[in-house]
Amino acid sequence: MLGLRPEMPLSFYALDVLFRRVLRQNAGVRWAVHHTSTIRSPERLRAGQGSFPGDSPGVYINADNGVLVGDFTNLGPQVGLISANHDAVNNTAAVAAPPLRIGSFCWLGMGAVVLPGVQLGDFTVVGAGAVVTHSFPQGYCVLAGNPARIIKPLNPADCDAQARSTYARHAAGN
Repeated sequence: MLGLRPEMPLSFYALDVLFRRVLRQNAGVRWAVHHTSTIRSPERLRAGQGSFPGDSPGVYINADNGVLVGDFTNLGPQVGLISANHDAVNNTAAVAAPPLRIGSFCWLGMGAVVLPGVQLGDFTVVGAGAVVTHSFPQGYCVLAGNPARIIKPLNPADCDAQARSTYARHAAGN
């Protein structure tokens, strides 16, 4: 009824009310976020069903050029999604970039950073501390390192079965 997620403690929502509604920190975000997370240009951030970017501690999202997050994608603590950069010579000048796009059923581990213009396909797992400097639009893989590279492919049939199951549970209200 209130849209509270059972996996989140009531204190999470109490702090969300205090920081987002009263103190106006991250006020433009349409879902509850952790009080230590920062979302810049929330009007340019889109999240699919079952995705709540910023609900983990210390997440930083710069959506100046747009950030799109697919369905049932999770961001771990301290993740950075950076859609904008500045000019290398004039650091007061913004550089345009295509929106950052993260597919459905992705997981970004603690401290992962995704840089401007990157596209990650469905079922992309980004290891803790990885820095994603270029796109992996095909998805179905595990990335790690700096710069991130594919360290393991995922079985698309297994992933697609998981997606069907998740959508069915979501539709049933579970």
